[in-house]
Amino acid sequence: MRPRGAGRFVTSRVVATAGHVDHGKSTLVRALTGMEPDRLAEERRRGLTIDLGFAWTRLPSGTDLAFVDVPGHERFVTTMLAGAGPVPAALVVVAADEGWMPQSGEHLDALDALGVEHGLLVVTRCDLLDPEPAREDALAELARSSLAPAGVVEVCAPRGEGLDDLRAALDGLVGAIPDPDPGADVRLWVDRAFSIRGAGTVVTGTLGAGTVRVGDELELGGRRVHVRGLQSLGAPAEAVRGVARVAVNLRGVPREAVVRGDALLTPDAWLAPAEVDVALRGVRGAELEPLPREVMLHVGSAAVTVRVRPLGGGFARLRPERPLPLRIGDRAVLRDPGRRAVVAGVEVLDVLPPALRRRGAAARRAVELAEPGGGTASGELGRRGAVRAVDLEAMGVPRAEIDAVEPAVRADGWLVAPARAKEAVSALAAAVRAHDAAEPLDPGLTIEAARRAADLPTAGLVAAVLAAFPPGPDAVRPQLRDGRVHLGRSRGLPERVRAAMDALRADLTANPFHAPEAGRLAELGLGARELAALVRAGELVAIADGVVLLPDAPDRAVDRLRGVGPEFTLSEARQALGTTRRVAVPLLEHLARAGCTERTDDVTHRLR
Repeated sequence: MRPRGAGRFVTSRVVATAGHVDHGKSTLVRALTGMEPDRLAEERRRGLTIDLGFAWTRLPSGTDLAFVDVPGHERFVTTMLAGAGPVPAALVVVAADEGWMPQSGEHLDALDALGVEHGLLVVTRCDLLDPEPAREDALAELARSSLAPAGVVEVCAPRGEGLDDLRAALDGLVGAIPDPDPGADVRLWVDRAFSIRGAGTVVTGTLGAGTVRVGDELELGGRRVHVRGLQSLGAPAEAVRGVARVAVNLRGVPREAVVRGDALLTPDAWLAPAEVDVALRGVRGAELEPLPREVMLHVGSAAVTVRVRPLGGGFARLRPERPLPLRIGDRAVLRDPGRRAVVAGVEVLDVLPPALRRRGAAARRAVELAEPGGGTASGELGRRGAVRAVDLEAMGVPRAEIDAVEPAVRADGWLVAPARAKEAVSALAAAVRAHDAAEPLDPGLTIEAARRAADLPTAGLVAAVLAAFPPGPDAVRPQLRDGRVHLGRSRGLPERVRAAMDALRADLTANPFHAPEAGRLAELGLGARELAALVRAGELVAIADGVVLLPDAPDRAVDRLRGVGPEFTLSEARQALGTTRRVAVPLLEHLARAGCTERTDDVTHRLR
């Protein structure tokens, strides 16, 4: 018989079972699934969950539901957070004969900090004591958390009492959880890694979104790895999509190269920031207290020491001891191990934050972070001024939203906000004026000089921002011409050169193909540098060394030659243009290079 899940997509739902009473939790999971969640012999001997346990069952609706059984003892809170971090829902288990305990409170603090909104309260051991006091105390605690309001089920697992009600309540719980995007980028936080003889390294985790397929190439710790095989809920699969528990067999990866807290990622889709800016939130409605300089950040299955830089207004910059694949909107927990307490919930707001160098920069940054629009394409573009589209996507902004954001200047994979583009145009105008004043015979800026002056990331954006704000009739705005940025025609040229150009323009207007002789140029004071400056400014076109005409001369020449015939000789062209051989020969060569004419034989030319 073909194994369930083989050759098709596999998906399921996942909940974490949390609470102080380990024996009651494990008994409950065992009764629901018929599986033993406590894998270690010591756990079964002591009745104490030490590591993460995993089990699964099929609900009456046909939905497959996996359980991550987390430890309840205060010494294993880090392990508890590794199991609960990626899971979208939770069962909070309280024993009727023990009631609400301090460790139940820390588990709830962690779930609240993570923003877990879907959950059930399960009161166990109802055969030992009236469950009402434990239930009311627990509901009062849950009322101040993200899990409020939570449904309640009372059970006696050893007798099977209440289990049908619990299964029905679980069906309702998982049915209310939104379906994740199967096309999302993969981020599978590793919560367990082991090796199997003949198969190699296997890692497990809760896949929150996206799809993993056999044969996929993923990224692990900066290296590319390949998926050799998959299992979900104990059965082989060709593909698994979130939400689901998944075991991934990796090809060619040594067991010691993977630890809890690593993540399997879609290649080149995630940023690994050295710093992140976050919003802080007090736990269960409590006022946020000043944080220690160093705390533990729990995100996914990772637990990493971070340095905290308060920004003010409930915002902070965190610097983890190692980069983590984070995105805007990720939720995490800050815990002070010394106090053994969850001290804050975290929401990631920026994974590419700007440097804070100047006095007062932290306070200004807090004001920026408080502004609406964070995490959206328009908001992030407005906040940053210029950003790569791939970086926006890696931050967590949907690609469709990036493609649709308007108005934005786009080039070379970058987006520039309109306000930033206007600033760039103004900076270019000022830079061109300054350059032209210092180098009047070399007007305009090269593209690279213009890019630096406008503080744009790529040269292609220079043309893009100029095109977005074209010059008016007076040509006062900068414009791109012949590979340089200018401020209008001849703007910035010395007065004597402009006067000489006016005289030369009058000569050439009367006789457009009578290029001035050396004597006339000397009379006007136009040497090689001056002529080169006028050519760069677009006032003249050089068809040969020392042979210059007005810019429209080539087009006017083509118009005249059409009247000669489709084919003509050099002599016929010279006569039609009313010029000399000194001008006619290079002008025909210029037209040929431009694709306007071609040679048919040694003496004949033809218009194309």
